[in-house]
Amino acid sequence: MNNFHFENHVVHNTRINNNIPCFLQVLFLISGLSLLTYHSTVAQDNYTSIENVLRKNELKYSNPDSSILVLKTKIEEFREVKDTVNLIRSLNELSSIHAHLLDYGNSYDGYWEALLLADQINNEMLKAKIYQELGWLYSFYHRDDEALKYFNLGLSINKELYAQKTIDVSYIISDYFSLINFYRMNGDYELAARYVDSCYQLKEETTNSLLYVTAEDGYLEGMNGDFPSALAKLDEALDYFQKNDRSYLIVIHTLLGKVYLKKGDLNKGADHLNESLRLSEVFQSHSNYKLMSHEALATLYSQTSNFQNAFQHSREVNRINAEIFGPNSKNNKHLFEINDQYRLQKEKEKELIKEQHIANLENEERLNILKLWLLGVVLCSLVIYGLLLVKNIRRKHKLEKKALADRRALELQKTNEILELKNKELTTTALQLIEKDEFIDKLKNNLSDDKGLVDVNNLKKMIKSVQGSPGSNWKEFEARFTAINQSFYENLQKKFPELTQTDLKICALVKLNFSSKEMASLLGISIESVHTSRYRLRKKFNIDRNENLGEFISKF
Repeated sequence: MNNFHFENHVVHNTRINNNIPCFLQVLFLISGLSLLTYHSTVAQDNYTSIENVLRKNELKYSNPDSSILVLKTKIEEFREVKDTVNLIRSLNELSSIHAHLLDYGNSYDGYWEALLLADQINNEMLKAKIYQELGWLYSFYHRDDEALKYFNLGLSINKELYAQKTIDVSYIISDYFSLINFYRMNGDYELAARYVDSCYQLKEETTNSLLYVTAEDGYLEGMNGDFPSALAKLDEALDYFQKNDRSYLIVIHTLLGKVYLKKGDLNKGADHLNESLRLSEVFQSHSNYKLMSHEALATLYSQTSNFQNAFQHSREVNRINAEIFGPNSKNNKHLFEINDQYRLQKEKEKELIKEQHIANLENEERLNILKLWLLGVVLCSLVIYGLLLVKNIRRKHKLEKKALADRRALELQKTNEILELKNKELTTTALQLIEKDEFIDKLKNNLSDDKGLVDVNNLKKMIKSVQGSPGSNWKEFEARFTAINQSFYENLQKKFPELTQTDLKICALVKLNFSSKEMASLLGISIESVHTSRYRLRKKFNIDRNENLGEFISKF
């Protein structure tokens, strides 16, 4: 999946009954911590090599101890070379593995350290990812208000980045997916279904697989009694993950088992739950599903009077609970007292600001004396400034008068130049009229000399010589047009380099609102050719028939 990796495999988070701590009920959500796949451009190749090592032969989950060792080594290397981006990514990966192993304490500490580093370098993409992951951890401790706060913080940042085209839509789907699991964990299937719909609405904007969302949708439908649709979607997900991610089959088989139990097919339900337990021995991920499967099978065997198997599964549930949440569990400290390192760091900063403010107040008396001295200095300065200001105003006034006189002289010069230009144009026009009069006189004389015998061919040649060709008429027009509109052709050709000389002529005439008939006369072409040229221009400019061609061209 491109930019939407469920790398650590989102796990099912429906609440187990009250006999199981809420933290284990939602562990499967821990894989959602890696939903956001960020692609930083800083030293990415180095980190990608780590990911490849971890995924080779499914090392990440089949041998998590080796994965942890690799990541700890790389973390120290990144610290030494001060590669903060890859350090954050490695901390996130390590924290995710700890969470899959139900080691919430180390997972929690790693995420907070990553958030502090992301805040220092002001990397919004990384912060959004960590906010989402912290949302999951807060939900494990049943601090739902804070969990929602961090989920929404991550979603808000990603929406802004998506609007700026910094990320693709898969990041938004990732945040929606987190909220699907959160509300489903809290039993609010209606809100979970709404976010499922939101994911489907965004599906057209991404080529990424949504089989994770499809599986969640199938489970929700199963819990609502729509078994045919639910099983079809879960079977589709089963086929997909069989080929692409076998560790996630732990989740799919548990979801299928619970749907079959809801349907009343106890044998198939038990088969899928047992298959989930078998896979959990192969892959050390989604560890809470082992607990969930044991609990579901204990209930099933108890209902079918198979008390020996019911007892064995219940004993496994108690053993896992004691191992993770018992008095000697390493998670207990984080279960009852969360070390909000990021929050505490911010509070320390606020406390320092308060102390500084108090120190300023204590020095206020001494500052008052200094203020009196400063006041005297300011008053003296104001007097001096006033004198300088008056002097400056007078100098400025003189400069303005001089500038005004210079401007008037320049305007007068321009007026004279324009008048001279007009006079030249008038002279040229008068000469042309004289030439035409002389030609007419000559024509009359020739007609008189011919004594009624008119050579038609000779007459046509004379008329043609004085009329001038369309080409000469256009050259005269273009010269005057270019003088007035100096950058028109340059701007057009810069944006539309494929325009021909004929296209440019038509554009100039359209800009001056010439009619098609006038264009044809000036260019020496037919009106139909003018219409054809205008049509081709519209195609080259890529404007539809409803848009005015003249208004479009007038912008250049």
